[in-house]
Amino acid sequence: MESEMKCNVSEMWSPKMPKGLDFEISHHPLTMRHVVNLIVAMERFKGSSSESLMSSEFRDEDLLSIMLDGIVEEEIVFERGSAPQLQVSWTGEEECSMYDGEKRSLVQVQNSMELHAVMLQGGAEPKKVLLNMSTYLHPAPSVEGRTVALGIKGTNLYLSCRKDGAEPTLHLEAVENKSLLSGLGTSISVDSDLVRFLFYRQDTGVNISTLMSVAYQNWYISTAQQDNKPLAMCLESATRSRTFSIREEVERQS
Repeated sequence: MESEMKCNVSEMWSPKMPKGLDFEISHHPLTMRHVVNLIVAMERFKGSSSESLMSSEFRDEDLLSIMLDGIVEEEIVFERGSAPQLQVSWTGEEECSMYDGEKRSLVQVQNSMELHAVMLQGGAEPKKVLLNMSTYLHPAPSVEGRTVALGIKGTNLYLSCRKDGAEPTLHLEAVENKSLLSGLGTSISVDSDLVRFLFYRQDTGVNISTLMSVAYQNWYISTAQQDNKPLAMCLESATRSRTFSIREEVERQS
């Protein structure tokens, strides 16, 4: 037989309840959330001082409205509190060299925070920079490529893409605490400011890749047609070279 529980609300909850009004529960609550929703609705109900509650014309629709308000409010708070924060997790670091589509090497200009694409002659190979490429596992299944960060070997300088003016620009930034970007257990929130150091490495052939900013979609690291010009960010439609040959020289950890 269906269990039935009946209580006189005017006696159990508050003397403010309209005289003679009973509240009937046809089933025991199934979960703790149902109990909470019921309590929230009744607290709203007993604390109301509107004329509709004190009137003899109080209808079933009024009670339903009060109960639904409590349920909707509780549900919204629950959903906001349980939303996970997406993070990319560091998986390893590789030492590599990088050449643009014209086979030019990357060289750091002395006393500046720029990398230039330069056609090096014989014997000038030591001038090129080597990069430590950190790799990350991205939680989203539809990412644009392999998530990486690029730092100059032997320094605390990392390539970053940030928006100082109307358009995103490429920079070399000093990172005092490198553990923020690399090392076991390192994670970067996709909503944090550190995303400026992340790029999507998109492989388009054997050792041929593009590097798109994670923070600014469709903006790529690129080189100019002229020799000895700085690397910069560009859109796909720009007349700049966006492809690079990335050659891994020593694999430090995978």
